[in-house]
Amino acid sequence: MLTIGWGEALFFPPPLSKEGIKVGALRRFAIYLDENRIGEAPLFLPSPLREPYVSLTFELLAEDTQTEARLGRLTLPHGVVETPVFMPVGTQASVKGLLPEQVEAAGASIILGNTYHLALRPGEDRVAQLGGLHRFMNWERPILTDSGGYQVFSLEDLRQLDDDGVRFRSHIDGRWLELTPETAVAIQEKLGADIIMCFDECPPSQAPKEQVLAAVERTTRWARRCRDALTSEDQSLFGIVQGGIDEELRQQSAEQLVELDFPGYAIGGLSVGEPSEVMLEVAAKTARHLPRTKPRYLMGVGRPLELLEAVAGGVDMFDCVMPTRNGRNATAFTTQGRLKLRNACYAEDERPLDPEWPAPYVGHFSRAYIRHLFMAGEMLGPIIVSLHNIAFYCRWMREIRERLRDGRFNEYRASALARFGDSL
Repeated sequence: MLTIGWGEALFFPPPLSKEGIKVGALRRFAIYLDENRIGEAPLFLPSPLREPYVSLTFELLAEDTQTEARLGRLTLPHGVVETPVFMPVGTQASVKGLLPEQVEAAGASIILGNTYHLALRPGEDRVAQLGGLHRFMNWERPILTDSGGYQVFSLEDLRQLDDDGVRFRSHIDGRWLELTPETAVAIQEKLGADIIMCFDECPPSQAPKEQVLAAVERTTRWARRCRDALTSEDQSLFGIVQGGIDEELRQQSAEQLVELDFPGYAIGGLSVGEPSEVMLEVAAKTARHLPRTKPRYLMGVGRPLELLEAVAGGVDMFDCVMPTRNGRNATAFTTQGRLKLRNACYAEDERPLDPEWPAPYVGHFSRAYIRHLFMAGEMLGPIIVSLHNIAFYCRWMREIRERLRDGRFNEYRASALARFGDSL
């Protein structure tokens, strides 16, 4: 084992993953040897190891002929992600109640971390000192971090906003803090996620058009500042489209951000109170203004059927707290619809949560037992249902990918909509 200057321990041979040797670890090791002239002769490296990281590549593997749905492959420094994909939310560097190996076993290939919360506690400097977010939370696959913008703008009574950025009070200790495009990027660089997000202004769902237009223009200015502030070579910065539910403003925001040539784009500012059908329509229309060859990410969405419809509209990536939040509150997503497990009808139900799609580790527990855990206040109940729900979401996305692969996506979509109605 070698410990190099910034304190990262490297093992040689580098550890193996499902994709083989971790190229990033091999490259850093080889460059370290070369720069320090370890050995009797200079070390000559193959040219691929000498080139800077290609921090993101996105390949389209298939496109549906009846909808805008696409099957893709996203290659990142910490692994390969097939899209469409759902990202479980790990707000505090933890998917609530679950071990990283459980989350991976459930089918997750990428997770989301929350910049706002991690910057407040334990702080980005401490995470960096401890080896970065992947090492800190023992998650070796890709991570995406948001910019912290949404959380700051939700603290309407605790913030001051101007063109430079936002000053806000910490919800933990009340101290005043400042977040600007530059600091948002700097924090995310220290956290070390594979994909990081531009700082954006998310206007309230019922804001007048003048306020939404101002947010669009500020979001573009901030996106340019974020791009200019980026120093990391192995992180990919995504722009975030705003515009409320106004199609014209969405198009304006998308076109302005596309000119800045980000490696990927997010659709933000939705799922904040508008009806589901409006959200899906706006997301689909926005996606049409984004590059076909780059990944599209719908932030904060949603229910399984919403994911299905958004995929049909051309979206590739999703995140949402719904699987774990519902899991902690005794609601399971299943191939029979949603189960509210505190209901008395499950008191003697010996069936597992979902006989068709059993989740790893927890697929054998009966509904009666899980209901008992919730009624008794045992922490195992929320753990079981949270893990089940993440496994369900990941399986749901896997089925979508398989149907895109075999050319039967729209058939699967119609069947799912007819089968589940509003139950998912």
